[in-house]
Amino acid sequence: MAFGRLERARPNAPMSDINVTPLVDVMLVLLVIFILTAPLLTSAIRLDLPKAEGAQAGQAPAAVTLVVNSQGQVFLNDQALRLPELALQLKAVATQRPDTEVQLRADQSVPYGRVVEVVGVAQKAGLSRIGFVADAPVAAAAR
Repeated sequence: MAFGRLERARPNAPMSDINVTPLVDVMLVLLVIFILTAPLLTSAIRLDLPKAEGAQAGQAPAAVTLVVNSQGQVFLNDQALRLPELALQLKAVATQRPDTEVQLRADQSVPYGRVVEVVGVAQKAGLSRIGFVADAPVAAAAR
């Protein structure tokens, strides 16, 4: 008779491998969500074109009114200004409150180049929230 040790079963070692299947599933779902939502995020500028139907825009917490009349003159809060003076005024506004919205009201007869020039001055001053204000169509205004 031999005396000896009985073999014991070794305890299970901790698992050190990562199960990547759930990780891959989650990543694929997130990828599909990003693919579907990315085209919806491309428009960063809110546009309200002249004579457009739609709900009226809400009042911005801080806003300045920028008007370009039919002769191409520029008014900031009903004060006539030239472009260099406008740039200084808008820079002062942007320094005080960078989240200020510029509400642009341009006459329909104003050339597109003049409107782009005024928008460029506002953006260069540091104001990136620009809303184009439009009137409701005549049929919608009668309701």
